Amino acid sequence: MTTPRVFLVRHGETEWSLSGKHTGVTDIPLTANGEKRVKATGRALVGDDRLIVPKQLAHIYVSPRKRAQRTFELLNFGIDDPLPWKVHGDKLPDVGPHCSARVEVTEDIREWDYGDYEGITTPEIREIRKKQGFDQKWDIWRDGCVGGESPEDVTQRLDRIIKEIRENWHAPVIGKPKSAQLPPADVLIVAHGHILRAFAMRWVDKKFEEGPAFLLEAGGVGTLSYEHHSIDEPAILLGGSFVVGP
Repeated sequence: MTTPRVFLVRHGETEWSLSGKHTGVTDIPLTANGEKRVKATGRALVGDDRLIVPKQLAHIYVSPRKRAQRTFELLNFGIDDPLPWKVHGDKLPDVGPHCSARVEVTEDIREWDYGDYEGITTPEIREIRKKQGFDQKWDIWRDGCVGGESPEDVTQRLDRIIKEIRENWHAPVIGKPKSAQLPPADVLIVAHGHILRAFAMRWVDKKFEEGPAFLLEAGGVGTLSYEHHSIDEPAILLGGSFVVGP
């Protein structure tokens, strides 16, 4: 039976991700090591016999931020159409496994808008809030960001894109025999740490403050799917296997 998936890819390492600074609208490049690690991820996880099978992708969403777009470039998919942005590196890597999915840049999966907390670390934010008279330690999942987005703001835009994914690509194929002539249905999202962790929670209909506290390393890959081949039972896939022939 067919059970489509969503792959979540966090952009590669930047100087700010290394230092713990909150990076929302600030557009800074990947480090050299970040680029190297993303290339390694692409070699290990993308291919006809790998976790992410390009020919099974129906659609690809990429954040408007250059660090996410460069990460997608380095994953090395053989996309049919030109990318919807000017290439950020000197050149694209060698053309990888063929993929007919359309690449879409969308604001719905941009990073959380940190507002007044842009460019500073969690300990610094908590110290600022303490001086402002807040009693509780700052928790983005509960408190959001002054001058930026609240948990409700982020929930609204993520629920919108989750609905789109399920209606457009997952509902038409889920639960049907794999032997049937079905269109590709997997979806790839390349974005950022907080927004992808938030996406995973909304995927399984959890409020942010309910947890659990997911982590996704820079350049890391996560997988979402469904239980029992049912679109009414979304699930987090803790470990996915590679595809192999009979």
